[in-house]
Amino acid sequence: MGRTGPTVTIWIHIIALLCLCDGTAAQLSFSVSEEVDKGTVVGNLAKDLQINVNELEKRDLRVVSGNSKKYFDVDLKTGALFVCDRIDREELCPNTVKCSLNVEAILSHPMHLHRIEVQIIDINDNAPSFREEEKTFNISESSFTGERYLLPVANDADTGSNSVKSYKLSPNDYFALDVQSGGQHSESAELVLQKSLDREKQSVIHLTLTALDGGKPARSGTLKIIVHVMDINDNVPVFSQPLYKAQVTENTPLQTPILTVSATDLDEGINGEIVYSFIERGNFNPKAVFSINPDTGEITVRGKVDYEENTAYDIRVQARDKGTPSRSVHGKVLVEVIDVNDNTPEIIITSLMSPVKEDAEIGTVVALVTVTDKDGGKNGLTSANILGLVPFKLKLNYKNYYSLTVDGPLDRESVSQYNVTIIASDEGTPSLSSISVIPIHISDVNDNAPLFSEPVINVYVKENSRVGATIFTITAVDADMEENAKVTYSLLDGISKRSPITSVVNINSETGDIVSLQAFNYEEFKTFQFKVQATDSGVPPLSSNVTVNVLILDENDNNPTILAPYSEHGSVNSENIPYSAEAGYFVAKIRAVDADSGYNALLSYHLSEPKGNNLFRIGTSTGEIRTKRRMSDNDLKTHPLVVLVSDNGEPSLSATVSIDVVVVESTADIQTQFRHVPIKEESFSDLNLYLLIAIVSVSVIFLLSLISLIAVKCHRTDGSFSRYSAPMITTHPDGSWSYSKSTQQYDVCFSSDTLKSDVVVFPAPFPPVDAELISINGGDTFTRTQTLPNKEKVSSLQPFTPF
Repeated sequence: MGRTGPTVTIWIHIIALLCLCDGTAAQLSFSVSEEVDKGTVVGNLAKDLQINVNELEKRDLRVVSGNSKKYFDVDLKTGALFVCDRIDREELCPNTVKCSLNVEAILSHPMHLHRIEVQIIDINDNAPSFREEEKTFNISESSFTGERYLLPVANDADTGSNSVKSYKLSPNDYFALDVQSGGQHSESAELVLQKSLDREKQSVIHLTLTALDGGKPARSGTLKIIVHVMDINDNVPVFSQPLYKAQVTENTPLQTPILTVSATDLDEGINGEIVYSFIERGNFNPKAVFSINPDTGEITVRGKVDYEENTAYDIRVQARDKGTPSRSVHGKVLVEVIDVNDNTPEIIITSLMSPVKEDAEIGTVVALVTVTDKDGGKNGLTSANILGLVPFKLKLNYKNYYSLTVDGPLDRESVSQYNVTIIASDEGTPSLSSISVIPIHISDVNDNAPLFSEPVINVYVKENSRVGATIFTITAVDADMEENAKVTYSLLDGISKRSPITSVVNINSETGDIVSLQAFNYEEFKTFQFKVQATDSGVPPLSSNVTVNVLILDENDNNPTILAPYSEHGSVNSENIPYSAEAGYFVAKIRAVDADSGYNALLSYHLSEPKGNNLFRIGTSTGEIRTKRRMSDNDLKTHPLVVLVSDNGEPSLSATVSIDVVVVESTADIQTQFRHVPIKEESFSDLNLYLLIAIVSVSVIFLLSLISLIAVKCHRTDGSFSRYSAPMITTHPDGSWSYSKSTQQYDVCFSSDTLKSDVVVFPAPFPPVDAELISINGGDTFTRTQTLPNKEKVSSLQPFTPF
């Protein structure tokens, strides 16, 4: 009574609000697991009700519940519906599969009320348990193998897959476990005697029965079973039949007899006298609804029989004799509850043609409908109609017999199933009615071709990928179903520079996996194209095409190659420098190329010297080896250097070259490797000619640019002109030129030994602090603005096209 008062008051307020609301009420559905933390967000009312979050406080959004306990609340800043109290599904909805809480969301100005249903999802938070911790059996040693002993069943407050699913018995020599399913009503676990008992060998047997639920992870509960092996009383009672069935109408008066069970015992005297009793199993106690006479076995009604609570009762009855020790047997009684019919019209569907083809013509008969009413006279007269707008209609054939026919076009891709609701009403006062929903499935016809997500697909494949690897999976979607939607793939024409497309790639006709039939080499070809056709399995088949562009991605699979004169393997490379060489003295220039492209071909040079020798440095981008300082008496006469050339790939590849730098006293002894390179007239190829022409052309353009720059400087004001001295162009032994003034100097190097054009513009050995290195390699184009110490800009380097 303590909870009834507040609940009634809350519902009176809700009904009053419904009467005052000028808006329509709508229902929202959410779901949340039980035992979630407080503050867990269930849904967003502002989003679902299409209300601006800023208006929530103004419209005084609040949530009320019909329960005395408030489980949900709303955050007016975000509109989120969140959990504000602990939710225990087993407490809210005991012994039910479906559990939900109904709350109301109320808005003011204007007043609106929205119903909210929150489904409470069960979690496996309860382990199976037995009503008792220990079960004792007194079993005679004369018991026969195969005899069965009913075990208690475990209870689990959870439902569905989280409820009790299996039992297991601890290993032993005498008993086995037999679990029998009782269908929709119950299941039973029985202890089956497998081996004859001998009290003189073992008088007490200890067993453990474990019940497991279906949760993940599974929970379990155990029951200790103690079997006392008893002597004498050789016969057990036997019921007259294995299953007793009876029917009882709901609301049957108390003390109404239902049936009488009967068991016999072949023993004489007190060992043959039988006592009947109920066996309590699980959550159901038969004594709450029925009673049994212990002497006669007559079962009568002692409680309320309600069809809505239980449609049937599965009762276990025990017959035990009075012997010492007593022996017992259990029997099954199934009591079916007969519902009290209020004689509402009954809708019977016969000859249902389902599914119906989506191209069915108007007038096609889908089903035959019969409406009956057990009442007589005017109360038995009925009529039937279809609720809602569906492409079907009811056609009256004769009296209460109807035909459900197609009344409009059908399209399975739009609606694959119609739930046709038929309402049948009688003409009584007040009129009673019933509703039947007929599910009509629409079958597919092949009226849709497979479709790709886009007309052109670009596939990126790394070079050197494994032969047989899947480079892409192409997918086409067919709006049809089953065989009409089963898509197969095939290759059409393709464009490849080397060979037919069928020798380059293959496609799995079922999965659409495109498989490479050869390894791809970016240096040989960079892209190819082909078409894929998707065809369904309908009759006739429909198809569509898509163009696939395969683009090969470069991999760092080529090591840098050292160019002449240091490229000969096994040769001793040496350079001579004078003892009087100043800091910045040019020693040698290492040239290298990389067959890859992009960052994989961007090379850097690094120098390795013996410990304690810090005499030389190398330009990381030019490969020029120069001295860092002047020679001293402590320096070695011969300096072995190792130059490491690395590319910028991942992982980086490298090559090395060794150079011995010999310090000589006289400058006359100096001969560089460039001077020792033999000139082979017969090897002057077309490539050398093209490179020579390119070098001369670039040199002329560069010289003209320098002359133009000088001319522009000469036209400056006297103050500006006084800051510069005359330019000087110097040719170096390594084949490069440098342009220098009093405050700035730039070196331009052209390599005729590389397969790629290489133009490098870099400052003098000691550039100003704000000077910048500008490098152009191969097809890469860099644009930089060089800021000189005098703060005047030099024109940006224009994009360079490889020769």
